[in-house]
Amino acid sequence: MPILPVPAGHHASAPSAAHVMIIGGGPAGLMAAEVLSAAGLSVNLYDAMASVGRKFLLAGKGGMNLTHSEPFPVFMTRYGERAEQLRGMIEAFDADALRAWAQGLGVATFVGSSGRVFPTDMKAAPLLRAWLHRLRTQGVRFHMRHCWQGWDPSGEFLRFTTPEGEQLLQADAVVLALGGGSWARLGSDGAWVPWLRQRGVAVAQLQPANCGFERPWSDFFRHRFAGHPVPTVAARVQGGAASAPMRQGQFVVTESGVEGSLIYALSSALRKQIHASGEAVLELDLLPDRSAGWVAQALASGRGSRSWTSFLQSRLGLDPLKAALLHEVLGKFQQQSPAMDALARHIKHLPLSLQATRPIDEAISSAGGVQFSAMHPDGMLQACPGVFCAGEMLDWEAPTGGYLLTACFASGRMAAGSVIAYLQNRQSGGA
Repeated sequence: MPILPVPAGHHASAPSAAHVMIIGGGPAGLMAAEVLSAAGLSVNLYDAMASVGRKFLLAGKGGMNLTHSEPFPVFMTRYGERAEQLRGMIEAFDADALRAWAQGLGVATFVGSSGRVFPTDMKAAPLLRAWLHRLRTQGVRFHMRHCWQGWDPSGEFLRFTTPEGEQLLQADAVVLALGGGSWARLGSDGAWVPWLRQRGVAVAQLQPANCGFERPWSDFFRHRFAGHPVPTVAARVQGGAASAPMRQGQFVVTESGVEGSLIYALSSALRKQIHASGEAVLELDLLPDRSAGWVAQALASGRGSRSWTSFLQSRLGLDPLKAALLHEVLGKFQQQSPAMDALARHIKHLPLSLQATRPIDEAISSAGGVQFSAMHPDGMLQACPGVFCAGEMLDWEAPTGGYLLTACFASGRMAAGSVIAYLQNRQSGGA
């Protein structure tokens, strides 16, 4: 079920006496607070941590990737099975609108060589400080170390544990922006799942996304190469769609398997294949800039007395780590011509089996969450009138590259616009 969009320039007024509660101080919750407070509503934001935006700040440590500049139709394909449900809200607050919003906070952005969009200083903290200043100026009140515990037995009050003890609170409308299940130390622990299920809300199991995968390396390979990046390869999930293109990029060998940007881009398909069959096979092209014919011809002369590593490096320019990866997967090679033909094929199509995802708390983000079928088209929970959901706690996922943040920002705006419409309708005597 698609969610109804809210235009990027939405500033409709709402009943000024109405009180809205936002639970969760990540990008989705903060964006909801901005739209609601700009409309003149009384907004109180509650978060379990000592300060807001902690995951946002940590994600920006290596460079704050806000969004991506690729054409909108391509951009939307990154959301996979949930593209249609997210299309309206992202269309209403797309990459250009997000960049304009950042500029309005005094934060200029630029497009990097990969098409990713960053603040010019590459930092998250200045943007967050300017944003919080705007929110406080608009009257948003922040309540830190207020950990939501679901509803009281009557279902009328929301329960919070606070430094002053338990509090029972009410509001005219509530926006839940509690995050997913990754990075629990920053507040996204998924503790909200059973409380919503108890209220009859359908919630898909939270699972790791943009995560590493496990593979049992040999002792030699693990000790020699753990922590090393594999130079550019191309990859796809074996057994997936026959037309699936190979993606180029890099990944990192870890003590327990593999991780990195190329792995994250394929993590959804890898995870689903593991669930279906107990393992996933990552098909690697170790020399993506060379044709299969060129590789076969380069190997045809045989290695002679040279070691395999020396031979593969001199004839193919193959990096020692890639040569070791070949040996790890295939075992010792033979010098005979048929073996050379097989080796050439494997250099272009190396099957790397992966057996499990790494734990969800190590993942950059999570999949699963509140199902779209559990919400009205405006994002309000069918089982909880006046309660809206936004951000990563919804049942969608996306790779890194700015797609996660864009959807979180957009869904926060969508939820806020829906709250305004809900309150206006209620004031006018609507259902």
